[in-house]
Amino acid sequence: MARNVAQKLIEEHLVSGEMTPGEEIGMKIDQTLTQDATGTMVMLELEAMGVEQAQTEASAQYVDHNIIQEDNKNPDDHLFLQTAAKRFGMHYSRPGNGVSHPVHMQRLARPGRTLLGSDSHTCANGCMGMLAMGAGGIEVTMAIAGEPFFVKMPQVWGVKLTGKLPDWVSAKDVILELLRRHDVKAGANKVIEYYGPGLEDLSAMDRHVIANMGAELGATASVFPSDDEVKRFMASQNREDEWQELKADRGAQYDIDEEIDLSSLEPMIAKPSSPGNVVPVREIAGEPIFQAYIGSSANPGYRDFAIASEIVKGKTVHENVSFDINPSSRQMLTDLVSNGHIANLLSAGGRLHQAGCNGCIGMGQAPATHKNSLRTTPRNFPGRSGTKEDRVFLCSPEIAAASALYGEITDPRTLDMDYPKVSEPDEPTVDFRLLQEPLPYEEAKNVKIEKGPNIATLPEMEELPDRIEVPVLLKLGDNFSTDEILAGGTRVLPYRSNLPEISKFSFEITDEDYYNRAMAIKDETGHAIVGGSNYGQGSSREHAALAPRYLGLRVALVQDFARIHWQNLVNFGVLPITFEDTEDYMKIDAGDTIVLENLRENIQNHNTFEASIKNKNETITVRHEMSRRQVDMMLRGGLINWVRARK
Repeated sequence: MARNVAQKLIEEHLVSGEMTPGEEIGMKIDQTLTQDATGTMVMLELEAMGVEQAQTEASAQYVDHNIIQEDNKNPDDHLFLQTAAKRFGMHYSRPGNGVSHPVHMQRLARPGRTLLGSDSHTCANGCMGMLAMGAGGIEVTMAIAGEPFFVKMPQVWGVKLTGKLPDWVSAKDVILELLRRHDVKAGANKVIEYYGPGLEDLSAMDRHVIANMGAELGATASVFPSDDEVKRFMASQNREDEWQELKADRGAQYDIDEEIDLSSLEPMIAKPSSPGNVVPVREIAGEPIFQAYIGSSANPGYRDFAIASEIVKGKTVHENVSFDINPSSRQMLTDLVSNGHIANLLSAGGRLHQAGCNGCIGMGQAPATHKNSLRTTPRNFPGRSGTKEDRVFLCSPEIAAASALYGEITDPRTLDMDYPKVSEPDEPTVDFRLLQEPLPYEEAKNVKIEKGPNIATLPEMEELPDRIEVPVLLKLGDNFSTDEILAGGTRVLPYRSNLPEISKFSFEITDEDYYNRAMAIKDETGHAIVGGSNYGQGSSREHAALAPRYLGLRVALVQDFARIHWQNLVNFGVLPITFEDTEDYMKIDAGDTIVLENLRENIQNHNTFEASIKNKNETITVRHEMSRRQVDMMLRGGLINWVRARK
């Protein structure tokens, strides 16, 4: 049977289940990726589960999110992560070495492999012919321990690329066009596979840009073939011997078919405050801006900075614009310095920051209140930038640089200049030194894990009761993101290894009193949350499930869930259920009380069962989509309890 690339990767790693869309499958994981905003929990979970050593081909811990050291918390966690990585036999990428996704691509990514990361943009490494997926930290913990990763078998959405990108149009416009067509949940339970003659002119880093924002479509993964371009990229990193070809068979079919003629595309921009709110830039040209931001895992390539450099070369950005330059890796920064591009950017008024995630996760470079900020980042959810009342637009480096010059949103095709032609260095810098190698086990087992005063152990989670009677503390709308459940940024992320402290920020963007109200009934009844469609979109951060769970969240009742957050809720014993009849969403309000009877028997033997709204004498039907394995986890109170029970 002819197979496409995604099917080949899944089939090669399948350890349980059938490759029927919607059915739960288990896959062997070859590599894992953790970053410091989520990795601290992974290390604590490895310790709690008694794991001795990573059982993967390669596991890497990156420090890229929390690199601002305004007090002891972040440096303490860096030391904790470094010693834990040594103890568990993992690679360790030091602060300033760069964003996890492009660094992993440069150093460790290999065609034909599976990669699971505790960061939703792990899917970026699908550009290398990998099945790369984001997941909650505890799922990655299990993969490091050698356990399979379980997910619903996705459909494969084939996107045929034809033609060639015109001048002033780049890879960011390709993924923004898909978001314009389909919005932010079209990729749910799907792998997006790109193929066709249009690939010939897309570099490996161009493909990274497209694969990265598959997360914004809600996709399980984005996949590209491993072809001569991937071979060229790996050769440039002195890793050609690790390359292997991986292409779809002749006659391979897809569950969904789509085509993009690259030559027909134009510069696109996503307006506040959703990656799916996309329009051609010409439609909003002229709106004033106060920040233009180049960098992040969504535009991490050498050309992304070099093209901006050439656009602003010899000029000065507008006096009202903060022009922020965020290099994605130290290796790339070295090349940009060597070839004069950093000098061009600085001379034009650019503000150079260290290699890392920085403003993409709200760690610095926050924009002014209600002022337009143009960013090459992947997300513009409300408040993610670090400013609560932000106005963030997502765009290509071409649009960001052109707009920085004029102080207003600018269609780069209107610039009085020829489109700059830039290419990667013939011999790029290759620097392995700041990605530390794992220690041999005999040496690693003697490493003492160092924990600063801000690191707290995980609390015990009780089993699922047979009866739940809980008040609804919040009723939320559609596309509610994990950034809105638990924000990132300089105030919040330093507490990522301290659950009692980080929980104080839960839902604060929506309801500043949520924490106090939840704590008041935490040990009495707990509470429920009601939400709309695509609840929990965005970041894979498991804190968005774990912190509300710590505050007594027992039930999340919504129209439907984003994949990773749904899995995280199950992992920490929060019952994720949906309305069988979507109209029932209107029957429940904040302050109502939900009652679930005979719950343990119901979830074991039925996918649908009744819930009553006590104060309104209403009864509705709800549904769960958990597998038998997940039901067992839920009964025990979550994945950690489930693992302990198996020993």
